[in-house]
Amino acid sequence: MSASSNPVAVNTPPEGKPLVTPRQLTLACVVLLALAWGFLPEFTVSVLANIGLYALVAAGLVMLTGVGGMTSFGQAAFVGMGAYATAWICTSPVAAGWLGAAASPALLPWAGLLLGLVFTFALAWMLGAVTLKLQGHYLPLCTIAWGLSLYYLLGNMDFLGGQTGITGVPPLVIAGVSLATPRMLGVVIWAVLLLALWALHNLLDSREGRAIRALKGGRLMAESMGVDTARHRIKLFVLAALLAAVSGWLYAHMQRFVNPTPFNLNIGIELLFMAVVGGAGHLWGAVLGATLITLLKEKLQDLLPALLGTSGNFEVIVFGLLMLFVLQRFSDGLWPTVARLARRWVRAVPKPAGAGPVVSTQAQLAQRTLPATGTLLLQADTVSKRFGGLVANNEISMTLKAGEIHALIGPNGAGKSTFFNMISGVDDPSSGEVRLVGEAMSGKPSRAFAARGLGRTFQHVRLLGQRSVLENVALGAHLRARRGWLAAALRLDRPEEAALMAEARKQIERCGLGAHADTPAASLSLGQQRVVEIARALAGQPSVLLLDEPAAGLRHLEKRALSVLLSQLRAEGLGILVVEHDMEFVMNLADRITVLEFGTVIATGTPAEVQANPRVLEAYLGGADDELLEDAR
Repeated sequence: MSASSNPVAVNTPPEGKPLVTPRQLTLACVVLLALAWGFLPEFTVSVLANIGLYALVAAGLVMLTGVGGMTSFGQAAFVGMGAYATAWICTSPVAAGWLGAAASPALLPWAGLLLGLVFTFALAWMLGAVTLKLQGHYLPLCTIAWGLSLYYLLGNMDFLGGQTGITGVPPLVIAGVSLATPRMLGVVIWAVLLLALWALHNLLDSREGRAIRALKGGRLMAESMGVDTARHRIKLFVLAALLAAVSGWLYAHMQRFVNPTPFNLNIGIELLFMAVVGGAGHLWGAVLGATLITLLKEKLQDLLPALLGTSGNFEVIVFGLLMLFVLQRFSDGLWPTVARLARRWVRAVPKPAGAGPVVSTQAQLAQRTLPATGTLLLQADTVSKRFGGLVANNEISMTLKAGEIHALIGPNGAGKSTFFNMISGVDDPSSGEVRLVGEAMSGKPSRAFAARGLGRTFQHVRLLGQRSVLENVALGAHLRARRGWLAAALRLDRPEEAALMAEARKQIERCGLGAHADTPAASLSLGQQRVVEIARALAGQPSVLLLDEPAAGLRHLEKRALSVLLSQLRAEGLGILVVEHDMEFVMNLADRITVLEFGTVIATGTPAEVQANPRVLEAYLGGADDELLEDAR
């Protein structure tokens, strides 16, 4: 259930070892577990049921921490929310009075599930809205704070039984069958876990999944592609909390009683440990980590006291040492190593070149009509940017029209990148106004600029390095599709996903990188990565294209190909603003040039006018570059 779309080399198996696909291997393991379930000892079944419960929470932490980049030590508190909600509603006379005739014993657990999910959703959204604004180590520290608060809150509420807890929780009943034993309920636990892994895999293998992956280290880039990263972070936080609540619900009906002890901070750390040891970026790593930690815990609780001759929680020491070892030797967790070793027997089936998801039809992506040539697209009116007493940009005014290439040049430190950030919504101007296609954009985020038809690249390349070129470029078309998280999880978005992949391949081939579409972006040269950024911007079908040093790192023939591509885009009606240090490239390409020095415009005009401007020659190009100017002419 890996979300990767990168092709994996087919390995020659050892003699007599047949090749299987990952899907076939997964199905075989599920079938073997199902066949063996009725013959396993009761203790083994109980352990497997607990592994399933832990893995369900760890899968949420994989999504939250490994994929989304948000560390949480408080997931055990959400497990407690789900457990206490169903325990209270199944045993409280007050709850029975509220439910009235609907308080059937068989229906009460399902009412508890609904209450737990609703309460967890509201609480997680509220905590996420506050917590996820924090950065760095403050975020995990805050999760520790509210995790402890919820734990003590549960243990000090009299109607929840205080530290004693709630007993007499009834078993689940499905279709008249009582699931009163771990052997019966364990089947439901593993069915829920497998369905959750399938849905999470589908989510990651979608438009929304690409946005989720960009949350870890690529939020600025994702916002510029139109992704509401703050909202996605909260939704991911809520998703992990809901998975924990479902685990707590199942736990309560398996144990038949609930008290605060299983939901303390130590358990929260243990759950995060499972995700990290198994492989925080891999869904099946959650199952591997939960299995290893649960089995180690069971064995060490008996073995260590016998070896040391005294009782105590010595397994905590072993877990700490194990964590140090895993972080030193397996920084990505154990699952990538297991997957690599399994390639001797497991083969991936690569997609044929040019293939997208297999569907009968493709959805129609949103289309943007480009303005007529000469239309004013982008206007900066006396825009300034101050950082304390430093003036980075001083009352810069410039315009960009449809069907023209406007170059912005200047020495290092002239304020070009700061100006780029202001006219793309990354930073707000200290004064002045930016208008995009006639609309004032002051105070609006960069995703609003993307929605109005602005695409951009970055001075320092911002790509999802471990994802394929195809996936990176498809992220640029995020706003051209509409299907959400639920549709993705249930694979109802396949026609739209096929259209996105087709559009991404079209732009990749247009930019001359068709042979690298399924290659991880980090394996390309710097120049090729810059071209990937251009393809990504074009996938959004922009009317305004901002290119920050697009020719840096390109060889001569690659620069010529880029120049041809930009000239073609200009002919199609795009307005292109380029920041570039290569004077020959700029002078041969641009229709107009604006020159900055110390954050101030010192010249604007055609390439010929700028080359003849004495102030430009003296302040920027200098005598040493006169010969280069002559060559550019």
